[in-house]
Amino acid sequence: MQTSPRFKARVTGVFYLLTLLAGIFAQGFVSSRLVVHGDAAGTAANILSHKSLFELGFTVYLIEMACNVATTSLFYDLLEPVSRSVSLLAAFLGLAGCAIKTVSRVLYLAPLLLLDGGRYVNAFVPEQRRALALLFLEINEHGAGIALAFFGFYTILKGYLIFKSTFLPRILGVLSALAGLGWLTFLSPTLGYRMFQYIAPVGFLVAAATIVWLLVFGVNETRWKEQSRAAAMDALA
Repeated sequence: MQTSPRFKARVTGVFYLLTLLAGIFAQGFVSSRLVVHGDAAGTAANILSHKSLFELGFTVYLIEMACNVATTSLFYDLLEPVSRSVSLLAAFLGLAGCAIKTVSRVLYLAPLLLLDGGRYVNAFVPEQRRALALLFLEINEHGAGIALAFFGFYTILKGYLIFKSTFLPRILGVLSALAGLGWLTFLSPTLGYRMFQYIAPVGFLVAAATIVWLLVFGVNETRWKEQSRAAAMDALA
């Protein structure tokens, strides 16, 4: 039995929501609370005092990325009737962003290995270990910034597909493309981090609007099937 397009849209909305909530928790509640930029000693003290919370942050980061991969794959399937080639390109760019961000999160764990001590880190004095721990966390954040540039390309293409679709509101496509342009500022990390306080709220609001629409309304099934049939006929022509 074939899954209905509306059900697919709602499942996409669920994974999109989980991605958003996991990111907010890991970044806003854990990382921002424990990491003190420019203060290696303070960051080290926070991590060692809240090791379980720090490790939970890593776990939630991984859940975020798993949900992001699922969301990207589901959007590919949902938007394929509009243009299979563009939807596939968007999915590859989105998955590349997920891969970069996941690899960067490995560096998030490095401070625990450095700060807990052990024979292999005894070559470094405590001040050096604290400095290295903060450095790894900074590299982790910059890796996530690089991923945002890929998500920018992905979000613009996704917005184009939504705009060209007949089964989702065009305004969501326009807003998605605008949010993607914001994430593209991370092509220059300095500019991206400088503009982040303005870009992030826009991205959050666009994501929230898309999630609400997918969960409440899904897609127009009749138009989705019509566009899917038209795409299949074009492929055979």
